[in-house]
Amino acid sequence: MIADTSATALTDAQRKLSATVREFADEVVAPAAYRYDTERRLPLEIIAQMGELGLFGLPFPRDVGGQGEDYVSLCLAVEALARVDQSIAVTLEAGVGLGIMPIYRHGTPEQRERWLPDLMAGRALAAFGLTEAGAGSDAGATRTTARLERTGDDDGEWVIDGSKQFITNSGTPITSVVTVTAVTGRRTDDDGVVHNELSSFLVPAGTPGLTVHEAYDKVGWHTSDTHPLTLQGVRVPAANLLGEQGRGYANFLRALDEGRIAFAALATGAAQGCLEEAVRYAGEREVFGHAIGQNQHVAFMIARMQARVHAARLCWLDAALKQTHGLSFKAEASVAKLTAAEAAMANARDACQIFGGYGFLNENAVARHYRDSKVLEVGEGTTEVQLMILARDLLHGRAGGRTR
Repeated sequence: MIADTSATALTDAQRKLSATVREFADEVVAPAAYRYDTERRLPLEIIAQMGELGLFGLPFPRDVGGQGEDYVSLCLAVEALARVDQSIAVTLEAGVGLGIMPIYRHGTPEQRERWLPDLMAGRALAAFGLTEAGAGSDAGATRTTARLERTGDDDGEWVIDGSKQFITNSGTPITSVVTVTAVTGRRTDDDGVVHNELSSFLVPAGTPGLTVHEAYDKVGWHTSDTHPLTLQGVRVPAANLLGEQGRGYANFLRALDEGRIAFAALATGAAQGCLEEAVRYAGEREVFGHAIGQNQHVAFMIARMQARVHAARLCWLDAALKQTHGLSFKAEASVAKLTAAEAAMANARDACQIFGGYGFLNENAVARHYRDSKVLEVGEGTTEVQLMILARDLLHGRAGGRTR
């Protein structure tokens, strides 16, 4: 297997972090993955250990309780975990990128002080309530509403009504808060087009009117916590507005772009895990007196798997480095997400084929990767959305179709 060529772009600290998380994944996460998958339960003891390793605080400054690292470091941790368990990896990815990041970026000092310490320590999880039945890729179609009711001399309360779906980390025993996007008015552009004004709100877990429905019966990601939510007359203080009123859409767009980078790292980890399993099995399994890896068609299949991993890793690393250095990364994030998701799905299919009948048993990691990987082509923006973003960028955006 060729060396990890991304290592030349990494610092010594990042390489050490990657090795540490990989060891944790192999020794702690992997042995328990099948059991928790069958139980469909998020292992809080593993989340706690991830918190002790500092994984939830990786890309945040030390003065707010973080580890003082960067987005590349977070993606390295996500990739290392996803090799053995995508559910655990997405719990970290969503917990940081969608849970903590909006509060860190747009929260008031009081909001940060209340929520960040436990979230960054892994003692609590936060969720991001954006998606609705009719508003996924088209977030502007959000129907959840929030209206401000003033009483007396105080600042009043926001009253939120609506529903959300596919919300990760929203119903765990340690979920502390859900950031909810809602329509707070209408605005008219200079060209006369009227749009919904979106704002974001911090809704503490257990708030009256917030109902966390039964977890979804999913094809994969069985360990990941995912629920639909209903908000009926949910009241939160005016101070729970996250960021400026009407800036919700602009605020979460950056979070979504960054999420695609981390999602690509997760998909790369899944593709890497399938590759490692295929290499191992092809060297152990003997048919007609020799290891199946000696058959050219199996060897070529594994070679293609390696090529996909290599390309996917370079794509997410390129996007993450641009994000870290303050450069534009929207198109690169879409390229990474598109490339890595397809690599994960293709490698899972090929790994199952190499395993034969054993690849159809859930006790094998490749079978779980096969079930889990399909959502990588859907979540954080479907494949078609990534193609739309890239086509628009090339044909109507940067002059001459340049991508840099």
